[in-house]
Amino acid sequence: MAQHTVKFDTVPEPTSAPTGTLVTEAAAQAGVEINQPCGGQGRCGRCAVVVTEGEIRRRSTLRLSSEDIAKGYALACQSVIEGDAEITVPPQEKIERRLTTDRTAAEVAVPEGYSPLQSQTIRRLHLDLTPPSMDDQTDDWSRLQIAARKQAGVTDLKTSLEMLRKIGGMVREGDWQVTAVLNAKTWDCPDCPADLLDIHPGHIPEDTPLWGAAIDIGTTTVSLWLTDLLTGQVRAQVAEYNQQIARGEDVISRIIFASKNGGDEKMRGLVLGTINELLKRACKRVKAEPNQIIKVSISGNSTMMHLLLGIPASSIRLTPFVTAVNHIPSMSAKDVGLDIHPRGVVDCLPGVASYVGADISAGVLASGMDYSQDVILFMDVGTNGEIVLGSSDWLVTCACSAGPAFEGAGVLHGMRATKGAIEEVWINGETYDPSFRVIGGVKPRGLCGSGLISLLAEMFLTGVVDKGGSINTKIDSPRIRDGDHGSEYVIAWGHETKHGEDIVITNVDVDNLLRAKAAIYAGFAVLAESVGVPLETIDQVLIGGSFGKYINVEKAVEIGLLPDMSWDRFQFLGNTSVRGAYLALIDHNLRRRITEIAARMTYIELSADNTFYDAFMSALFLPHTDMTLFPNVAATMEKQ
Repeated sequence: MAQHTVKFDTVPEPTSAPTGTLVTEAAAQAGVEINQPCGGQGRCGRCAVVVTEGEIRRRSTLRLSSEDIAKGYALACQSVIEGDAEITVPPQEKIERRLTTDRTAAEVAVPEGYSPLQSQTIRRLHLDLTPPSMDDQTDDWSRLQIAARKQAGVTDLKTSLEMLRKIGGMVREGDWQVTAVLNAKTWDCPDCPADLLDIHPGHIPEDTPLWGAAIDIGTTTVSLWLTDLLTGQVRAQVAEYNQQIARGEDVISRIIFASKNGGDEKMRGLVLGTINELLKRACKRVKAEPNQIIKVSISGNSTMMHLLLGIPASSIRLTPFVTAVNHIPSMSAKDVGLDIHPRGVVDCLPGVASYVGADISAGVLASGMDYSQDVILFMDVGTNGEIVLGSSDWLVTCACSAGPAFEGAGVLHGMRATKGAIEEVWINGETYDPSFRVIGGVKPRGLCGSGLISLLAEMFLTGVVDKGGSINTKIDSPRIRDGDHGSEYVIAWGHETKHGEDIVITNVDVDNLLRAKAAIYAGFAVLAESVGVPLETIDQVLIGGSFGKYINVEKAVEIGLLPDMSWDRFQFLGNTSVRGAYLALIDHNLRRRITEIAARMTYIELSADNTFYDAFMSALFLPHTDMTLFPNVAATMEKQ
């Protein structure tokens, strides 16, 4: 097969690629980063490059106009090399970190009654060994076992070859006094086995922290709480965007990318890189080293768990939507690839189904709804909407694919909630001119999820869009006009924006938002109907995830994203996934409770019949086809 020279403008040296090589593959070979938010499916158009010279073949021109093609633009994930080529790579979208948990550590309350001896599976023991002599030639390992049995009641101590290689040197360096770090499933039974994880010479001071970490692998953000297992206190909180975003903004895109050409190892490497960087950052804040961390508890949706461990995830997106594993056994950090103590315990929390993962099991624990006498609706709104309904007596759950519209994707000027994003909008009902608030107080660059919800609600209440989401072109305003994507409404003129271009919302954007909100509303409506619980009888609505912290409840109800009920019944809990992982990390009883929660939840597959489809179609209007479901919104409209 013929080889071709491919030169990218961002690196000094060209690369060689055979005929038929994707531009993205040639770029990776040359060390050039090209984002693929749709996982290389050619849907998003954000991997466009400019072919300045040479031969490539465009397998798809989706998202490219005839003018774009004339200028040399091509989708890198859908174009193949057919000759020598020179390619210009536009500046790649960079995420500016604006994660409050990474800047200030909010106080995390240690559960009442926490005791490292009663709650924790990890123990650090000071052991005094009897020195050997000509009369006592007991081997070092047996000597350690005897000390553990006599001084701590550990009758069944196990270890690894790695530790056996260390023991002799440690006991002699400590003059037969050592500090042993042990792990056991439970310390309640004297005959239960314990595992020797580490050994140190001498007696480590009692107040020296014993480090653990709670980790939430979100589709968008990875959060980590560094915790002292002796006190239960969270000593550092860090967060960063999941590096996998560059290879897919939603789980389906990532599964597709992972299934192609070694993509599974690339995805695994990206998320491990994110976590290991956070481990270093958190340890630096408390003047510790990552290899001092002896235990981690990990939460995340089913796809994130599979990609972390390199377990094939393709079955998750294929009928009948089955995971490879929901209850992952405990592993060592060395096997997983985490840069902590190599013998550190890695506990991946249990999930329920393909689209209801450990993040929801952990979220239910953190919310306390499994102990409540009230009927509670718990929602984690993101690319996927995961929903749980129930009380202490019963729990049912489902998932609906909302898509990434509320995270800024699939919207022309959508963006994540970073500096320059419009986060709230108000529209004058007489002039149709908007005013808005921008994250960071700078010139706007686009609209984030909370801004899109606010904008859509304001457009509906002022008549800029009708119930079906169509922009009213009869309104006499320069802000309503025809654009490249149909009718559009201008939120900010070019001279007001950071990039000098008008920021608009189009009819296509509105349609994507309607589909996202309809999926979420239909999800909890069908779930409630399946168990015979009218929405209006639900006692409380709990919203987890970072998305919920910033949305305006009133605006979310006005577009039909949330049910129409009194505001005092809504409560935003923040990141319940990492909170649940933290509780599981420090208390083995709460860890067992998460397993029980996962087992108790009855999963309802929404695609099993037409019920969800019918509910979805009814919710594709503002706020809904049935206005009796939204009496407060109807009353507001009458006052306009």
